[in-house]
Amino acid sequence: MYEHILIPTDGSELSRKAIEHGIALARSVNAKVTVMTVTAPFHVFAVEPGMVTDTPEQYEKHAANLAAKDLSAATEVAKAAGISCDTMRVEHEHAYRAIIDTAAQKICDLIVMASHGRRGISAIVLGSETVKVLTHSAVPVLVVRARPPSFAS
Repeated sequence: MYEHILIPTDGSELSRKAIEHGIALARSVNAKVTVMTVTAPFHVFAVEPGMVTDTPEQYEKHAANLAAKDLSAATEVAKAAGISCDTMRVEHEHAYRAIIDTAAQKICDLIVMASHGRRGISAIVLGSETVKVLTHSAVPVLVVRARPPSFAS
């Protein structure tokens, strides 16, 4: 069914759940896995706290260390499941575009990613990389929700 699954991570607990789900799925269908993380490029004029206080070199070192930590955690999940996975860090202005481009370059046939499950105005105002991937990707996307939807709201 699936031969190569791409799993983007931002290092959050929600992404960890998507990694666990994607790796379990890959194991069940004997698919390859690539786990990726996206780092925003350094900007001299920025609102990101790390960019405001860091030099480009400090920012790069911090971003590389954070990405290595996130990708290492994914590798451990794959190792525990008995499958291997490739990892990669991509620098791109728009995470959703990096995810879609990587899926095409790596010939992935599924993207597994997390969603906060925001609804209503907060979903519109806050935006979502997941929604952007869903909207623009030609590759199927499996969205892992960390919590069930609330029908009370």
